[in-house]
Amino acid sequence: MENRINKNRLLRRFSDYVAIDSETYSERELGDQIVRDLQRLGVSVRTDTTDEAFLADHPGSFPNIHGFLRGTAEGETILLSAHLDTVRPGKGKQAIVREDGTITSDGSTVLGADDVSGLTVILEAIQIVEESGLPHPDIEILITSAEESFCEGSEAFDFRLVHAKKAYVFDLNGAVGTTAVAAPSIVSFSVEIIGKASHAGFAPELGVNAVSIAADALAGLSAGRVNGQSSVNFGTISGGTADNIVPDRVVVTGEVRSFSHEEALRLVNEVFTRFEETAKTFGGTVQCRSREHIRAYHLDASEAVVQHFTKAAKAAGLSSELITTYGGSDANRLNEHGVPAIVVACAMENSHTTEEYTELSELAKAAELAVALITA
Repeated sequence: MENRINKNRLLRRFSDYVAIDSETYSERELGDQIVRDLQRLGVSVRTDTTDEAFLADHPGSFPNIHGFLRGTAEGETILLSAHLDTVRPGKGKQAIVREDGTITSDGSTVLGADDVSGLTVILEAIQIVEESGLPHPDIEILITSAEESFCEGSEAFDFRLVHAKKAYVFDLNGAVGTTAVAAPSIVSFSVEIIGKASHAGFAPELGVNAVSIAADALAGLSAGRVNGQSSVNFGTISGGTADNIVPDRVVVTGEVRSFSHEEALRLVNEVFTRFEETAKTFGGTVQCRSREHIRAYHLDASEAVVQHFTKAAKAAGLSSELITTYGGSDANRLNEHGVPAIVVACAMENSHTTEEYTELSELAKAAELAVALITA
């Protein structure tokens, strides 16, 4: 299959996509280009499936792209997915091919391989099967916006439109042939601690120090890897008004990740209970808020979507490896809505940093894998 990969076209497509600014909530130009490219390949595209409220709040964003390519052979529908947005700093990106064969940015921005590599290999795979006449079943394509903000774009997607029962999300670091069969729930939280202000010199005893409440509560809580399947992080703390005023308000924010959704909720509740009890002891109050961003999934190696991946990887000449990841992706959303999905490595390394890179040889392997997934 390797001789079917047009590496010059692959590099040109990757570089062209990288050069289009597409930071989260600013994906419109890249979205328009992807729609045009899919339509040129004969893919039927609809872009009206994103919640109108999301686009009203983020007018520079782009609707989720749902594409369909009629099959030429019998078989179950296969869905391929990637996302449009990149993290910051992502304005003015350029793909630079280094002497050692790696492809990087100029160092002032991310490269955007997360997730331009996913977009590139999906488009390349579709072009290969169309040009070569390789038989394939019906193919669905889901390209989302605002994935980097806890999969906010796909949260608005109407998953009732999806027919596939096997989905592959090209959005993972690591060697091509690697796939994550499990990912965590992610729940963010904030605790607003309300005390009572007073003069720190003349009448400190009349105040209720919100910083002291926060410190005491945090001292009684575990953070980091709290057990074999969960992590808790307290990410920010802010409050107070002046050095000579007893602070009457502090806000603590953080997140919980767990491979068990129930455990994630339990840990958030544990945080809230600790702050509530501590505030009561000091004479203060708290206001607690949480948001469930994505739900955990775990697929056994025996499940059809995983078995099909293993078969396709072998057909593409790759060694397959099944892993778990602490990162979220649109695979979480697909599984939550009843579509078995795994997230697939697609030639991106050091994502979310200005040291991000890829290699053309790895992009070609990922394209081979994508072809195998839709033809195996």
